[in-house]
Amino acid sequence: MPDRNAELTILSRDADLLEKEIIAMNINGLRIVQCATQDNDIDTSKVHILLADPDLAVKVVEQCRHLQWCQSTWAGNKPLLQLAKRDYTLTGVRGIFGEKMREYVFAYLLHFSRDVDTFRALEHAPQEHRWMQPAPGTLNGSTLGILGAGSIASALLPVANAFGMRVVGLNSKGETQPGYDAMFASADKQAFAAQCQAVVNLLPDTSATANFIDEHVFSALPEGAVFINAGRGSAVDDAALLDALDNGTLRAAVLDVFRQEPLPASHPFWSHPKIWVSQHTAAISAADDVARVFAENLQRFLNAEPLHYQLDFERGY
Repeated sequence: MPDRNAELTILSRDADLLEKEIIAMNINGLRIVQCATQDNDIDTSKVHILLADPDLAVKVVEQCRHLQWCQSTWAGNKPLLQLAKRDYTLTGVRGIFGEKMREYVFAYLLHFSRDVDTFRALEHAPQEHRWMQPAPGTLNGSTLGILGAGSIASALLPVANAFGMRVVGLNSKGETQPGYDAMFASADKQAFAAQCQAVVNLLPDTSATANFIDEHVFSALPEGAVFINAGRGSAVDDAALLDALDNGTLRAAVLDVFRQEPLPASHPFWSHPKIWVSQHTAAISAADDVARVFAENLQRFLNAEPLHYQLDFERGY
């Protein structure tokens, strides 16, 4: 690493863990000047390099006159991307969520495919009905649709293939991606939905994806489809989702992300019998993974090389 000093400010709920991981790396020339879990504990005049949770960073970034680079700890960075301040480099994290996301998605797909709830209910049924032997379904031969066929989505493909599933994807222009049986453009979202027994949303939070999953998408799905939202809550028309559950188009909806978080106690999602809520836990970033991404980008920053996972303020992702 070049003989230059880098002054780092850490602003994260996991600040202590991140600091511990980074110190253990013994990075030559790096000095941690501030480490805090709350924005009001930061001296913005000392911020040159910022490693931060976006929802905390957004409260201080506009006051950070010397900020050169902010390494986000999250994949989603809408709070920062919407600010007027854009005279710095903003990078996200990638390559650390795939394993967790595929466990999350297939835990629920297998749950519904194998009809776990019915078997569980039979354990408590009258004795004469306990051995009725319902026939579970199978993932083999079914079609999984992925909205937002990017880097996280790619982690789902080998598991889907192992289960004998067909996989179709959707991205803005329908650009071909390896591992998919078919790819659709955003304009063809109904044709995409018509093929899917299960749909996973991994779309980013942009103006183009707001309410993208609407009544047209839900009505095109085969009856009894399963919907999993692990992308962004803003991508889903909540009223259309509830209608699809109530009219039988959807067998179930697994929701990890929401328009407002925490999800308000009065929200109908909490009480709907066909909705599973998972409190934005599908793929939580771990401190050691984030620290590794930061360290790799720091090397590139000090070498004046392009940083990995740089975000585009104009595109919004």
